[in-house]
Amino acid sequence: MESLIHIRDIKRNFALGSEIVKVLKGIDLDINKGEYVAIMGPSGSGKSTFMNLLGCLDTPTSGTYVLNGRDVSHMTDDELADVRNKEIGFVFQTFNLLPRTTALDNVALPMVYAGYSKTERHARATEVLTSVGLADRMDHKPNQLSGGQRQRVAVGRALVNKPSIILADEPTGNLDSKTSVEIMNLFDEIHAAGNTVILVTHEEDIAEHAHRIIRLRDGLIESDKRRVAAGVYE
Repeated sequence: MESLIHIRDIKRNFALGSEIVKVLKGIDLDINKGEYVAIMGPSGSGKSTFMNLLGCLDTPTSGTYVLNGRDVSHMTDDELADVRNKEIGFVFQTFNLLPRTTALDNVALPMVYAGYSKTERHARATEVLTSVGLADRMDHKPNQLSGGQRQRVAVGRALVNKPSIILADEPTGNLDSKTSVEIMNLFDEIHAAGNTVILVTHEEDIAEHAHRIIRLRDGLIESDKRRVAAGVYE
């Protein structure tokens, strides 16, 4: 299998006044192309910090992070922004949509930064919105959509640049249980289409959609198990 994410001895410290807080304490991890991974852990385990590093929103204090063949450990902010736009599609708990912009234009936004023409953006955003079941909602603004529809727009935006990774942070955190099931079914379809999906969640039933569950505790990997049968991880 080809390693998409290769992490060795990643540490992340934060200065709190005169004190140094060690949040990640030396993480080793490989994730292959096409995997479906859930990252779990209690509050304070380091999972949000780890997600920010995985998503190139932050850089480690020390250690190595190679993403799709590129060492992103010590990149500048501008270089990281370029990597994020090309390699990573983000889905957030709070949707993060532009409120006065249509679903179509929200989805097309990453393509603006990537330099695509308006024709290309319109065609690809239309294709993606159709694939997430919103062909009849393209001209609607977020306040005209349900929570589940807004999250579908956010998933579409994450997919539009054909990234290496879909990184979802508590993607069902603001949704009711029925809508959560629909959104997780959508993630299952996205993974089945060949995408690498990484979920950060504290909910066991959401994590069990993944084929591999990594648990963090106190800034280290506590366990890393793969699914061998429905509901069974070893």
